[in-house]
This record gives sequence, C-alpha cells and structure tokens, in this order.
Amino acid sequence: MPLNLFRKKSIDLIMKDRQAGFSDAETEAEGLRRVLSVKDLTLMGIAAVIGAGIFSTIGNAAFNGGPGVSILFIITAITCGFSAMCYAEFASRIPVAGSAYTYAYASFGELIAWIIGWDLLMEYAIGNIAVAISWSEYFTNLLEGFGIHIPAYLTMDYLSASKAHAEVIAAGTDLSKISDKVQFAAQAWNTAPGLGSFKFIADIPALAIVFLITYLVYIGIRETKRATNAMVFLKVGVVVAVVLLGFFYVKPANWTPFLPNGFEGMMKGVSGVFFAYIGFDAISTTAEECKNPQRDLPKGMIYSLIICTILYILVALVLTGMVNYKELQVEDPLAFVFKNVGLDNISYVISISAVIATASVMLIFQMGQPRIWMSMSRDGLLPEKFSSIHPKYKTPWFATLVTGAVVAIPALFMNLTEVTDLTSIGTLFAFVLVCAGVLILPEENATEANSKRFRIPYINSKFIVPLLFAGIFIYFKQEIMSLFDYNGDWHVYKDKLPYFLFILAAVIMSVLSFMKNLSLIPVLGMLSCLYLMTELGYTNWLRFLIWLGLGLIIYFSYSYHKSKLNK
Repeated sequence: MPLNLFRKKSIDLIMKDRQAGFSDAETEAEGLRRVLSVKDLTLMGIAAVIGAGIFSTIGNAAFNGGPGVSILFIITAITCGFSAMCYAEFASRIPVAGSAYTYAYASFGELIAWIIGWDLLMEYAIGNIAVAISWSEYFTNLLEGFGIHIPAYLTMDYLSASKAHAEVIAAGTDLSKISDKVQFAAQAWNTAPGLGSFKFIADIPALAIVFLITYLVYIGIRETKRATNAMVFLKVGVVVAVVLLGFFYVKPANWTPFLPNGFEGMMKGVSGVFFAYIGFDAISTTAEECKNPQRDLPKGMIYSLIICTILYILVALVLTGMVNYKELQVEDPLAFVFKNVGLDNISYVISISAVIATASVMLIFQMGQPRIWMSMSRDGLLPEKFSSIHPKYKTPWFATLVTGAVVAIPALFMNLTEVTDLTSIGTLFAFVLVCAGVLILPEENATEANSKRFRIPYINSKFIVPLLFAGIFIYFKQEIMSLFDYNGDWHVYKDKLPYFLFILAAVIMSVLSFMKNLSLIPVLGMLSCLYLMTELGYTNWLRFLIWLGLGLIIYFSYSYHKSKLNK
C-alpha cells in the first residue's frame, strides 16, 4: 500500500470530530470551558508579547541597531500583522484548538501538519525555557536588591558556567578583557559543590516558576484568565509609566545617528525583537474555550498586536533617548537607564514588574502547548492520553504535566541565547506555513459564505508582488550578486545559504502571483517571515532541520500508522 503522506482532514471533518460525543449544550460538562471574551483574548495576547522582549532582549537589539531599532519593531509588527490576519482567517473558519497544526491539516495534509505540530513543540516549549531563564535572572536580581543572596551556582545553567570557567583559565592572570558576567559565571563553577569533575550547577528559580505556572494552568482556564488579566494590567501600567517618566530624561542628541550600523546592524536584532512577538499565535490555541471564537479570536489577535507594537516603539525610543545605544548591552535595560539617571527606586519597581511580566508570558505559552498536543492526540498522531480532559478542572491535564516537565528540566541547564534563536526560527517557520496555507484553503461552503466571520481583504497580487521584488532585487543588486562570490572559506559563506532559499521563494511566488492572481496579504506574510528566517543564520537552520528530522522519525515509526485517517 503506497504511503499517503498528504491526506487532508476536511474542515467539515475537523468540526465533526470536535463535536463528536457531546452537543454544544454539553460542552461545559464534557469538554473545555467556554469562558473567554474579546477582552480576555486581547489581554492574553498582550500577556504573551509584553514580557522578556520589552524588559530584556530590547537592550541587545538597541545596542546593535541604535535608535533605529524602533524601525525593526515596525518591520516585525507588519510581518506579524500579515501572519495574524492569516491566523485570524483560519481561526474564523476552523474554531478549534490546535492553532497552526490544525490549519495545516486542512490545507497541506497530514505530513506538513505533523511537521508544524512538532515545530510548535519547539516554539512553545523552548520559548518557555527562554522565558523561565529570563524570569530567574530578574527574580535573582530583585532579591539582590533586597539583600537576599542565592548562591550563584543555583541561579545559572551548567553550560554557561563551564564555558566561563574555561575562558577565565585561558586568560590566566589577565582578566581585563573578561566581562563581569563571565567572571561571575566562573565563580559559580568554582564555588559549586560537585562529585569528581561534575559540578552541581542548576537554575533552581527557573524550575520553581515552571512548577508554579504549570500548576496554575493545570487547575483551570478561569484561574489562568484571572491571573493573566491581573498581571497584564499591572505590567502595562508600569510600561506606560516608564514611557511617560522616561520622556522627561530623553536627550535628542542620543538619537543621532539613528542607524549607526546601517540596515544590516539593525537587522542583527531581529532574533531578539521577533522573540518578543511570538506569543500572539498562542491565542488561537484557546479556540474551544472562547465564547464566540469565529468573531472574538481575530479581534483578540489583531488588537493585542497593535497595542504591543505601539508600546515597543515608544519604549525603544525612550531607552535610546535616555542613554547612548552603546550602553544598552545589558540584561535589564529598563532598570539600567533609570539607575543611570539617578532614579534607583524606579528601577526596583521595574524589576518587580519584569518578574510579573515574564511570568505572564510563561502562563500563555504553557497554556498553548498542551492544547496543540491535545489536538494531535485526537487525530491519533500522539497517544490518546494527551487528549484526556480532567473531570474536575476541564483542562488537558496529562498534556499540561508533560509540557511542564519538557520545560522545567532543560531550563535547569540551557542558556538564553541558544533557546531564543531556536524559538524565533521555529515561530517564523510556523508563520510561513500558515500564510501559505491560506492560499490553498478549499472554497467556502454555503454556510461559511453566509457567515459574518473574519475574512482577509482580497488584494490582487498579480502585478504588485512581481514589481515589488523586481524593484528590491534591482535596488540591492550588488548585495545579491555578492551572495554568489565564494572565496573558498566555507565558514564565512555558509550563512549566505538561507538567502538563496528566500530568493528562490520570491521568484516562485512572483510567478504564481502573476499567473494565479493570489491574495496579496498571505503572499507578503509568507515572504517577509521567510526573509526574517534568513537573518538567523546557517547554524540555527541546521539545528532546526535536525529537530524536524527527529520529528519525522517519530512520525514514520508511530504517528503515520496510528493516524485516524489511516483507518
């Protein structure tokens, strides 16, 4: 029997499977609780987006891009806006849990659905590892401010401490070029208890917050909603206050030059900036817990994206206006700039809000992942246990516990840089497939055509896309031609390889746009996300492909045969 790798699950079948076993009146008793409104979804989106990005990674992005990093936030927001509209189109047609995984099942077929489901595991789980590590840093710094000291070896990952120890040993007695951060990590290695050559070094605060968040998600969506809403109001209030107060300390001279390292320097911050935005798609995983998902999900995604973009741009301008961009390569840039102008008390308030903000991001991510596993389990691609609903709390309890373990254990040992880049490339890949999926969705049936659901405005890309990319290629002709210059140094050349994929995709989509009159917004969303992927380098692409390869082994050895479409 030949393999049928692209067998699709029709929208009607997806909705039928969702409703199998209980009616709408019985949903509250038998399935997930429908309690989320537009306000709740918007606040969840803000909770997921306003977090580690605005309190941490924005500093490194500003260090590389200068004041012009605010432009990068606009570029990223437009990219995410295209993707958000594609998510909203899918969510209004397929209002079930599963996010991009379910959408891919309906548009591309099972193999691509599995790939994107496996990819989302990396996006949410590894993303939450990054947030847990970031939360640990804020929490530890906050305790230090109150005179409470936790041993260094209990607040960092094993890999960073090991590398720092080796770096200090190599430097010998000349430590002038070794940063304070590296010396602190080396001290953690030297003071840690151990057994032989093994040292006991682990990020215990990161472990603790994952356990706490997992418990909150486990006991119910209502509790998650209340906690999220409270944290969002607090942290947005702090961010607005930071902008208003910081405005009085802005020195316009710090905004010159606006792009000190040019466009290329600005784009170096794409990983950190995009990492700040990845959470908005988690809203789509709550479709079965929305009161009116076809109406409310699109509004929640778009409203949260607009609000967060405005806040990010304002914070970027205030930060780079208060101090020179060269001083912002720090872990806590907001607290740093206020200390720099003598407002130490404000920096403590920011540290407290940063702890709350990053916890709320974890809450949304930790809520999203189990619901994707639940959807995959319903389709037979994962064991049935993953889709079991707790009889009391009405949550996917087993999937929630597994998610907690998947995040907690690596958070003890991994470092922030590695997981940030991997999360960003995984998210962009999901966005590319969602945008492409909209282009091949089946036609609406009569019921859908008459419904008042969200629809992406149709703009014919026949001439716009070919002319747009022809203009870009002409303008950047010199840079594009330089991609073909191979000087024999593979280590220098390998990072250029992802750009060839983008160029090929741009040419193909230009031709298809001209021939098929494709919708403009999904095409621009797909290509803009693919371009941002090219900025993440060959190494991250290689790691990502290895991760997908592992997922394919699991699919062909288990999921393909267990799939309900195989029966």
